[in-house]
Amino acid sequence: MNAHVPMTHNERDIPALVVATQAPLDVLHSNASARFLAGTQMMESLASLDISQAKGADVQQLAHAAA
Repeated sequence: MNAHVPMTHNERDIPALVVATQAPLDVLHSNASARFLAGTQMMESLASLDISQAKGADVQQLAHAAA
């Protein structure tokens, strides 16, 4: 078994996100929880923004990130 398994496939041959197959499950779970929490907190921050006060370039960046 490989020491690392790619999580996602992208346009290139080099995986950007891998999982250590020999890592303990509690470590993998903790890492996944931290990533979900960061994503959730970012979405909550974006939801509380007053978009009418945002600059055009900022709105464009948000739209691009959401796509």
